[in-house]
This record gives sequence, structure tokens and C-alpha cells, in this order.
Amino acid sequence: MSTSTAVLPKAAAPTKPPKKLSGSGHSQGRVGALMLLPAGILMLVFLLIPIGLTFLLAFTNARLISPVPAKFIGVDNFIRLFESSTFWKSLTNTIVFAVVIVPVQSGLALILAVLVNAKVRGTNIFRTIYFLPVVTSMVVVSMLWMFMYQQEGLINSVLARLGIIGPDWLGDPNTALFALIIMSAWQAMGFHMVIWLSGLQTISGDLYEAASLDGASPWQQFWNVTWPGLKQTRTFILITITISAFSLFTQVNIMTQGGPLDSTSTVVFQAVRTGFQQQQTGYASAISLVFFVLVLAVSLVQRYLTRDKDLGK
Repeated sequence: MSTSTAVLPKAAAPTKPPKKLSGSGHSQGRVGALMLLPAGILMLVFLLIPIGLTFLLAFTNARLISPVPAKFIGVDNFIRLFESSTFWKSLTNTIVFAVVIVPVQSGLALILAVLVNAKVRGTNIFRTIYFLPVVTSMVVVSMLWMFMYQQEGLINSVLARLGIIGPDWLGDPNTALFALIIMSAWQAMGFHMVIWLSGLQTISGDLYEAASLDGASPWQQFWNVTWPGLKQTRTFILITITISAFSLFTQVNIMTQGGPLDSTSTVVFQAVRTGFQQQQTGYASAISLVFFVLVLAVSLVQRYLTRDKDLGK
């Protein structure tokens, strides 16, 4: 009689946890620090050091090229600045430009975004056409529009065919700033159209389908579905357009040089002209410091007004 013996499976040997490499955490930290080093150096050289120098030079009589060393003069530059009629004119022009350009440019860009967001043939062509001015150099755009604004330029020629006598757009103090507003809105409209378009494409199509089933008109769909869905996008666009509007410089420098009669002078243009053409580095630093505080205050107010109030509840 044969007997069978059961073969029991051998117990698996317990697996040992992998050994940690000594110093791996420190090596990863060093690699991360090395990756951040180039960006940190660039930020230090081109951002933090210039801001610090601006604060220091604003309280001195430093000049760009001068054998005489700079002296500390306290708040004399700021007193001179606030007593300057040119500064107040430049500040007024900057505020007027921002107040007009923000709603006009953002509104027109939203209309274009809604149009090119429609699922019809040929929308990619229009997206490209609308975005072309953005990738074109502002210097080139400014020179092109400067020729168009001439007394015998394209715009006045078109107006003459309609029986309207066109003004001297850039030579008349009453129309020069308005001409810059039109050109600036046209040039940057495509950039903000793309941002609006990215926000529109994040809105679910089910919401529009539900609204359509409820009998909502296109305007009701826009007001109750599209506009609330663009809350974060419009906050971003509002802040970026405002900062860009306050930084108006290139158009003024190319097309009008601040004239006529300082009707297009801005705070940034005054700071650059004072610092480089007139070589008054200390006074220009005071203008730049006031501009920095102004933009910071406007950005904080905008951020407060457009904050998500539900987060505080």
C-alpha cells in the first residue's frame, strides 16, 4: 500500500523594503535649487535691484551723466513733481486713456470671441486675421497708423469721399489722444479675444442646451450662461488691460512725442523723457515710484472689487 505525502508550499520570504539612498533628499533639493537659480538671478538683476535703485535714487539729485556725485535731497523731487502741471496733465491723460480703453477693448474683444467661437466653417481664418496685429511690432503698427492719420492719409481720404472733412488727427490736441485710443484698441483686441475664447470654451454645452430647451433667447443665454461662466476670465482681462493702459508709451513715443501741447503725454512717457533725454535720473525715479504706487493701488482695488465673495462665507 503506497502512501502519498502532501507537499506543502514554502512560505514566501518576507520582502525587505528598499533601502533609501543616503542623502537623496539633499541631492533633490540641490537639483531644485540649481533649476531655480537662473530665474532667481534674472529676477534679482532685472526686477529687485532696479526697484531698490528706484527707491534710493528718488530721494537724490542724481543725473544720468554727471561728474558731480549724487546728493540726498529728501522729498524735493516729489514736491517738484506734484507742483508740475506737465505731471498732472500726463496723469490725466493716462487715466482718461485707461478709463476709455478698458471697456472698449474688452467689449470688442468679447464680441469677436463670441463670433469666432461659433462652429461654422472659416472661423480659423478669422481668428488668424484678428490676431495678426498682436504679433506685429508696436513700432511698425504705430508708424502705419501715423501715415493713415496724416492730413492726406487713408482715413481722411475715406471721410472726404463721404463728404466729411477729416481733422488733423495727431496735430490737434482735441483728437490726438482719441486717435491713440482707436489704434491701441485695434492692435491689442486680438490678444484679449483669445483669452475670452479660452474662457468661452470652458463653459459646458449642456448649459446652453438646457437654456435652449427652457426657451431662452440668445441674449438670455449670454446673460445667464455665458457671462457668469466668464467670471474668472473677465477678472484677469480687466486687470491686464488696466495695467497695460497705464503703461502706455510706445505709441506716444513714435506718433506724437507727447504733443501737441502735452495732450498725449503719459506718466511713463514723462518718466522716460525725463530720465534719458533730460538726464534727470533722480526726478525720473520719483515719477516711476509714483507710477508704481498708482498701478499697485488700482490693481488692489480691482482685485478687491472682483474677488469671489463666496469664499468669505
